[in-house]
Amino acid sequence: MSGGKCDGGTEEPWRPGDRTTESRPPGQRGRCRRAAQSPEARLQTAEKQRDEYLELAKQTRADFENYQKRAQRDLATERRYAQAPLAGDLLAALDNLERALAAASQAGDRGALGQGVALVHNQLLDALRRHGITRIDAQGKPFDPNLHQAVMQQPSADHPPQTVVQVLEPGYMIHERVLRPARVAVSTAPAQG
Repeated sequence: MSGGKCDGGTEEPWRPGDRTTESRPPGQRGRCRRAAQSPEARLQTAEKQRDEYLELAKQTRADFENYQKRAQRDLATERRYAQAPLAGDLLAALDNLERALAAASQAGDRGALGQGVALVHNQLLDALRRHGITRIDAQGKPFDPNLHQAVMQQPSADHPPQTVVQVLEPGYMIHERVLRPARVAVSTAPAQG
């Protein structure tokens, strides 16, 4: 292997009596004789390496800072919407309280039981509101598939087409996300005939 290239130098030739390359101590395997470089060339090489390492360090730092910001943003979002599963489960109970209030009102019951159910209903709505959960106001609004789920269509001369004419089940938002869309009846143009 005499005269082989080795990182800017030449590999030392094998001489009789030398141990093989594999049997040399680790620090002496493939020893190279460096070609003589001028101090200016070594300085340029060192400056180039320094600049490369500095650029790599800057990129790594920027990537890490971006990662930290993204992680903080994700954590804040997770905290903001952490109540969503519990609130979603409570909506069924809230719907039942509203049905109980409607049944009591229809029966003409103004007694203590009806008032107690109304009080519990209002407390539950207030608790949800404190945590950023609000009811979607759908009645009389234009149909929005992001907020409403159309369950049926009703011909109506009183409302323009694609207007919510009846809310069958109220929808709720948690901050700016839909927790549950409102189930609604949407108006259509009356039949011509």
